[in-house]
Amino acid sequence: MNRYPFWKYIIILITLLVGVIYTLPNFFGEAPAVQVSAGKVTVRVDDGTLSRVEAALKTASLAPTRLTLEGNSVWARFDTTDNQLKAKDAIERALNPDPADPSHIVALNLVPRSPAWLAALNAKPMYLGLDLRGGVHFMLQVDMRAAITKRLDTLASDIRLTLREKDVRHGGVSREGNSIEIRARDAATLEAARRAITDSQPDLQLAESSGGEPRLVATFKPQALQAVQNDAVKQNITTLHNRVNELGVAEPVIQQQGADRVVVQLPGVQDTAKAKDILGRTATLEMRLVDESTEGRAAELSNGPVPFGSEKFLLRDGSSVIVKRQVILTGDSLTDAQPGFDSQTQQPKVDLTVDAKGGRIMRDVSRENLRKRMAIILFEKGKGEALTAPVIQAELGTRFQISGSMTTVEANDLALLLRAGSLAAPMEIIEERTIGPSLGADNISKGFHSVMWGFAAIVVFMIVYYHLFGVFSSIALTFNLLLLVAILSMLQATLTLPGIAAVALTLGMAIDANVLINERIREELRGGASPQAAIHSGYDRAWATILDSNVTSLIAGLALLAFGSGPVRGFAVVHCIGILTSMFSAVFFSRGLVNWWYGRQKKLKTVSIGTVWRPEHDKKLADGSGAAG
Repeated sequence: MNRYPFWKYIIILITLLVGVIYTLPNFFGEAPAVQVSAGKVTVRVDDGTLSRVEAALKTASLAPTRLTLEGNSVWARFDTTDNQLKAKDAIERALNPDPADPSHIVALNLVPRSPAWLAALNAKPMYLGLDLRGGVHFMLQVDMRAAITKRLDTLASDIRLTLREKDVRHGGVSREGNSIEIRARDAATLEAARRAITDSQPDLQLAESSGGEPRLVATFKPQALQAVQNDAVKQNITTLHNRVNELGVAEPVIQQQGADRVVVQLPGVQDTAKAKDILGRTATLEMRLVDESTEGRAAELSNGPVPFGSEKFLLRDGSSVIVKRQVILTGDSLTDAQPGFDSQTQQPKVDLTVDAKGGRIMRDVSRENLRKRMAIILFEKGKGEALTAPVIQAELGTRFQISGSMTTVEANDLALLLRAGSLAAPMEIIEERTIGPSLGADNISKGFHSVMWGFAAIVVFMIVYYHLFGVFSSIALTFNLLLLVAILSMLQATLTLPGIAAVALTLGMAIDANVLINERIREELRGGASPQAAIHSGYDRAWATILDSNVTSLIAGLALLAFGSGPVRGFAVVHCIGILTSMFSAVFFSRGLVNWWYGRQKKLKTVSIGTVWRPEHDKKLADGSGAAG
């Protein structure tokens, strides 16, 4: 009656083993480390960087506990924070000889101390939130005026192109403040321009300006203006995600707050200046024609004066190129960039795809400038660098390729740069906070002690009140806690202070299921059932009540998960997972323990479940009190 088949015990043992393995990394703590990553998107972190870091540490007589290349970063782990700080200075001097123009980011960080065999099993500790691990918190404000201006400049260029295609001879199109002015020679031309712009630009509302020459003033419709602002914030968030993720920061938080603000949290990063540098690593791409004039070629070859209306940039090989100031296309129009090989020459190339508007621009520009060069300029931290300046070989469209003297690695890097995206508008840091690791350790200590003291109080009560069944319940509660931590670690969830509160709540809900089972068994024993029958009926009949109570709690947790944000979602994740683990441990696991202990006894007469008040005993007490009355 009360025996588990062998396969159920196998499930319990496997679950227990997995729980132990994936919980272990959380007990090793974190080691101070120095993280080396690319300070420019054109810089590559590879084995050569690893060798340079190793040589710098050797010169400074510093021996890291581990030195590894992981992803796009080099990590040097140390035993003490003193060695960490000394190593940071040594690596900084070796990799960034010019502090004003650093090529690498050298930042202080924290990494797990888990042994290699656990790392080989992909057993990693839970991520800790900013309140537990420490790190940096920034509030950034998006410059909406710049976003609107940038969008209006793009629309002004589109309107010029549209009027040219419609053969409308206008007197000029220019952006004036937050509007675009379209001038015309007469009323008929102005009306033709109005019709063309109304058809091609539904986001603009047009008004005729009175006085002087005929003019149209185009401004954003209210809903279109709101859409531009929302898109600017979303694009900036996406770009920041791309940049921060490349740096290997564990579980960064980048989310919108309000209409024009973005919150960025980088757990584990203690260097505020370097964190600002990370956020500033947002590049803008522009495509411009190379100045092929005599003056331009002379400036390019002999370092002479740059012609008016042009600029000088350096290519990646150190040579210079003179390009016109007029921007043909920006990275906003680029939809994809993939490396490949030319089918004819078998040389590395990069295939580019632009949107429809960009394709129309490229078609017109390339048709008018065949056999001329077009440069791709990368602007980063206010400085421009020419990535490449290929010759336009044929009329281009929405898909074209860049090829030339580049290696496979350079083609891959160039494709990555082109895909990385740019900020839709500048951002300014309006609030910054640094939470030290000591405060995070104090929060962890307080949270850990609160959970452990609550756990100990529950165990003492259960053993005193339910005797051996209380021991079974306490073991099941321990298993539940182990399983919960293991699942959170496997999911690489982020644990915060609200998450610790959810763990404490989970313990209370888990033991509540065991209390229901134990009381149901007592009730069966009071009714005169045999111990084996009481155990069987107790678990079976308590299951419906346990399921109902947990499902209602799970619905509440899912609602918090769906509609909550920030700390509320962190609480909800732990709460929902805890409900599922508590149902497994309180019913399946604890019944396995009871079946293993009592199921083998054929003639079981008593069970250790505390005092069972029988009906006849209650009746005697009632009669005695009546007689005394």
